[in-house]
Amino acid sequence: MNKKYTLIFILCVILAIAMGIFTKDLLLGGTILATGLLNAYFASEGRKINYIFGIINYLLMGYVSLKNNLYGIFFFYMFVFAPLQIKGFLTWNKNLDKSENVKVRQFTLKNACLITLSCIFGSIFLGYSLSLIPSQQLAFWDATSNCINLCGMVLMIARFKESWWLWLINNSIDLIIWILIAISGGSGAAMTLITSTFYLLINIYGIIKWSYKAKKGEKNENSTKS
Repeated sequence: MNKKYTLIFILCVILAIAMGIFTKDLLLGGTILATGLLNAYFASEGRKINYIFGIINYLLMGYVSLKNNLYGIFFFYMFVFAPLQIKGFLTWNKNLDKSENVKVRQFTLKNACLITLSCIFGSIFLGYSLSLIPSQQLAFWDATSNCINLCGMVLMIARFKESWWLWLINNSIDLIIWILIAISGGSGAAMTLITSTFYLLINIYGIIKWSYKAKKGEKNENSTKS
């Protein structure tokens, strides 16, 4: 790990400790914030280590979601997103450049249409299913967040730069969900809200970084062909 990444790691841990003390949620909330920030940052840098932090973060987020009766988020985090971190690590490990950064791909029109329709129909179906659970909160918000998150994760594993745009939308929805949960006094909601806010900022950085990587990769490919 170079000096830049070491500094980022230390800053994330310090921030997590500070926010954990401030919200009186140091152990669980602080760990969620630290692993979440590190997962998102290293993903934006195209480094496979992001998946190590990701699996820890999703397991803990699943636990918090269960305590707040967000069953859709709980199921996806524990049984879909956490296992996908292993898949992502293995896939990225096979598609690294000489600098150990992942090789970035770009969407086609077919990809865009398929992902859009998957998010729309998946959100409607899952939202209706969750609404049948008596204690479920914010069923359709929950469903939409998870469907977009799942599509974003699949695209991230497949190394598409457009995954960051999906996650930007998803993080905006997450902010709404956790603001509502925090207002109602939900367990662990304050720290999760802080985490979602930082995710939003890192997503913007990820969009810029991966767009640059994609253009650079395209230029290298064209120069090789010529």
